[in-house]
Amino acid sequence: MIESGLPYSVPVRLHLVGAKLERRLEPDAAERARIAKSLDLASLDAFEADVVLVPSGHAGWRLSGRVRADAVQTCGLTLEPLPVTIDAKFSIPLAEAVETKSDEIDITLDDDSPDLIEEGQIDLGQYAVEQLALKLDPFPRKPGAEFVQPEEPAEISPFAVLKQLRPSDEG
Repeated sequence: MIESGLPYSVPVRLHLVGAKLERRLEPDAAERARIAKSLDLASLDAFEADVVLVPSGHAGWRLSGRVRADAVQTCGLTLEPLPVTIDAKFSIPLAEAVETKSDEIDITLDDDSPDLIEEGQIDLGQYAVEQLALKLDPFPRKPGAEFVQPEEPAEISPFAVLKQLRPSDEG
């Protein structure tokens, strides 16, 4: 079931987790097609994620696991299919959002800050797709493909254009 327009969603309520949650996520063909479309892939032939969610510290959690995928990107230069294989581990700190009486939101650009958990649930599917997206080459290029700048046309003077429009005196 897709929630809020996500291509793949596997929500989990934290109060149901206990000491540890382990899951293998294997989207079906229709879900893989939605993921491929959302990531601008030519195809996503295989995708699975093994995830482990465990409590970590005060109001904190750790989501770790491994994503594996066989996909086809499109070469940005030749537009030819470019097969890619992803096999990568990940680990993400999570923290439950703490309600404050202020309307201000503190934003930090620190990479070590945990993702915030809202409304007591996280979406394992969304995290799996995010990890896949992070491992894809944002500018896929076939080996040996090079961009060659086309020659710039010679600058045409507006007067030269007008001269070509003038009727010839020969006749």
